[in-house]
Amino acid sequence: MLSNLPSSEPAAPKRDAQFVRLAETQREPLSFFIDGYEVTALQGDTLLTAVLMQQRRVRESEFSGAPRAGFCLIGACQDCWMRSEEGLRLRACSTLVTQGMRVVTRLAEAASVALPAASAATTAIPAAAAATVAASAATSNGDTP
Repeated sequence: MLSNLPSSEPAAPKRDAQFVRLAETQREPLSFFIDGYEVTALQGDTLLTAVLMQQRRVRESEFSGAPRAGFCLIGACQDCWMRSEEGLRLRACSTLVTQGMRVVTRLAEAASVALPAASAATTAIPAAAAATVAASAATSNGDTP
């Protein structure tokens, strides 16, 4: 039986996983939930990385039902949106997975709660990512950060 636990050795491919961890295997493990199933990730993983280390998709399209697995991996395409069990929208490629986080891959899983409208808090780039973008923009213009 294949284990979903991170180890200090490079991970063996999991059945039906999209990603295989080849580096940064020494970070502390944490657990979170996908569709009610407890799985593991490593501290510092994005939600996209953590989910795709477990399976081949992050969600099903709300329009066609087709599987979606992210596209650009940098926050531009909007293809990696997921929902927490509470109904909050999360951009998986720029949201760090946290201990005990609970996400769903199908909107029907979150249908038992009222889904809030997107707000600045649920769609904003995390502060660390925003600082990195600002520093990168400053250095590309010849300024010092």
